[in-house]
Amino acid sequence: MSKQSNKTEWTPDDAGQEFASQVMKGVIGGHDGLSKIGEMDSVPRRKIDVNAYAEGVLASNRAMLARSITLVESNAPHHLQSAQELLQQLLPHTGNSIRIGITGVPGAGKSTFIDSFGSYLTAQGYKVAVLAIDPSSSVTRGSILGDKTRMENLSRDENAFIRPSPTGGMLGGVARKTRESMLICEAAGYDVILVETVGTGQSEITVRSMVDFFLLILITGAGDELQGIKKGVIEIADVLLINKADGDNKIPAQSARAEYNRVLHFLTSATEGWTTRAHTASALTGDGIENIWQVIQAFQANTQVSGIFESRRQEQLREWLHTVVETQLIDFFFRHPAIQSALPDIETAVMSGEMPTTAGAQALLKLLVGDG
Repeated sequence: MSKQSNKTEWTPDDAGQEFASQVMKGVIGGHDGLSKIGEMDSVPRRKIDVNAYAEGVLASNRAMLARSITLVESNAPHHLQSAQELLQQLLPHTGNSIRIGITGVPGAGKSTFIDSFGSYLTAQGYKVAVLAIDPSSSVTRGSILGDKTRMENLSRDENAFIRPSPTGGMLGGVARKTRESMLICEAAGYDVILVETVGTGQSEITVRSMVDFFLLILITGAGDELQGIKKGVIEIADVLLINKADGDNKIPAQSARAEYNRVLHFLTSATEGWTTRAHTASALTGDGIENIWQVIQAFQANTQVSGIFESRRQEQLREWLHTVVETQLIDFFFRHPAIQSALPDIETAVMSGEMPTTAGAQALLKLLVGDG
């Protein structure tokens, strides 16, 4: 490597050699086995050992668990088959956890609650996996939040596993990846799966379709207690939790709980045979955390006896199957050579008003399936 260095563009003009930031020239490709630019395509891909991945997950190897989730999250076509082979091997070892979806208004303290709640569970001997659906920029696909950094205690807990999943602006992809990640975590022996949502409306519906229990976290002090909360989100929740019920906010939180319970009295519960109620807790002090877990356990026992627990999971699998078929059909449609050839002209005709939208869609579908 060259010893010559250059100052960065933000370095002050009068800065001396003591200025820490320097730009060093890179190495020349081709030495020490490194490939030159343009030669990477010739490097053969390493074949994924699916059996080794499965054995690692079943042995609760955290490194192999992380690699397996990375595999199922991959959008690379050559990873899809390996990912499905892995899931096929792990499937008999799944389904033994309680899957909990958690959402809430911005600033409600979702991640702090998960840190406190998860730490309580691990102290009780449970293994907890957190799948935090991280919102992403629709332009750069980069994550906006850092949920893992806000779960300080849980991130250091050997009985906890935290995995942020950037949305990349696409909730559909996250639905598939999160479902498959849950299965892998269950196969690795995690008893409780917590799925934290983006909190933007549609994500709640998506996560509700993949969990057993749905928890909505709220706070007081926003004036109208229903401000910012859509009725539809309340209707899909199994419990409403008023967080930050501590200090001077404890009495207002209790008042909010009573108000929400009055509202819930007029709404249909999200789960048949279960009455949705509002509760208070403080992620800061830990008050109410044990109570929430007892409520979730009561919910699980109630729905397992009634058969709702298993029937909901079966219905979720059926819906998932249909969703995957729809997604793959759309992908197949837009990759078809005949569609790719005709699409630009039909798009132009529709946008210019020369062709009705439905007629344009029908013309494209005829190219795919023929006149029959």
